[in-house]
Amino acid sequence: MRDYPFDEVMATRLFHAAVSYLITAIDKWGQGLEMCCGRTVDIAVHTFILDTRNYRESCHRHFDGRFLEHIPEIDFKYDGSVERTAQIIADNSFEVDWKLWETDYGKCGPCRPRENCH
Repeated sequence: MRDYPFDEVMATRLFHAAVSYLITAIDKWGQGLEMCCGRTVDIAVHTFILDTRNYRESCHRHFDGRFLEHIPEIDFKYDGSVERTAQIIADNSFEVDWKLWETDYGKCGPCRPRENCH
């Protein structure tokens, strides 16, 4: 809420989407699923990753220290990966806020093929 024009409701929705994405991406580590989020959810993912102390501690506590690398200079792909990622998250037993994901279905997927990154 400090850096973006979101009220508490929207910020909470985005943070839930970001955390469910990150947990699912780490749960599916190494499966070559090329998961990615769209630009809307990406705002919250970046906000969490840039809070390095909390992100590092969370990864250490929950994922044996593994974390998704942030690689900012990646060409966006327009291949339906955002929609596939939302479905993977739903299949991983998370409640998906479909409206947050649907806005970016046709827009982007910022991950290099076969890598565990964001």
